[in-house]
Amino acid sequence: MQTQTQTQPDQLSITFAALADPTRRAILARLAKGEATVTELAAPFDLSLPAISKHLKVLQRSGLLEQGRQAQWRPCRLKPEPLRDAAEWVGQYRRHWEASFDRLDDYLRELQEQEKTDDAGHD
Repeated sequence: MQTQTQTQPDQLSITFAALADPTRRAILARLAKGEATVTELAAPFDLSLPAISKHLKVLQRSGLLEQGRQAQWRPCRLKPEPLRDAAEWVGQYRRHWEASFDRLDDYLRELQEQEKTDDAGHD
């Protein structure tokens, strides 16, 4: 029996797949500053407009970007909800990392104290 995640990617997987490409991350960083046209988004890259359009389609399908319509101008804008969901998922593991670092700090302090005790005994 197959589960849903085996047959169809979940939204979190789609978000992370869209974020996996550095060009798409750079596009999102630009959109975090405000709306931009496709031409404006393409300007910093040595890519053709069709290549940029493919990146924009991936971002659109992932729900990270939406395109409006204002006469002939089609501004792109960031949709942050999928990023929030990804951050919340990663945040679950942050507590684990912090607890691991706290245990490591305790262990290092113990080693330092033991080293001081050993050094004092050799004088």
